[in-house]
Amino acid sequence: MAKTVMIVDDSASMREVVGIALRSAGYSVLEGRDGKDALSKLTGQKVHLIISDVNMPNMDGIEFLKAVKQMGNYKFTPVIMLTTESAEAKKREGQAAGARAWVVKPFKPEQLLGAVQKLCLP
Repeated sequence: MAKTVMIVDDSASMREVVGIALRSAGYSVLEGRDGKDALSKLTGQKVHLIISDVNMPNMDGIEFLKAVKQMGNYKFTPVIMLTTESAEAKKREGQAAGARAWVVKPFKPEQLLGAVQKLCLP
């Protein structure tokens, strides 16, 4: 059975690019348009990994990450932040909120898949 990865990004094209890379590597994909939309889709199903943008409307990636870590079914789900943000202060904020990896856009699909494979637990 394929492992499930959730992609959270306000850019439809970014969700598509990441989704294509993940699906071609055998992953099942859920998508959220922003933090609020993604939270509404976390309904108890098993999600092995979350990839989230930082800068999004409605609920940014850091707030989304904090909310996920408060949810019983998802508090141990690893989260990769995939963002244009490269400031150390923002990285530390993400790490403090529970991010396990920080990938800066633009990225190479194999770089992202390497991080996914390391963190995508059974």
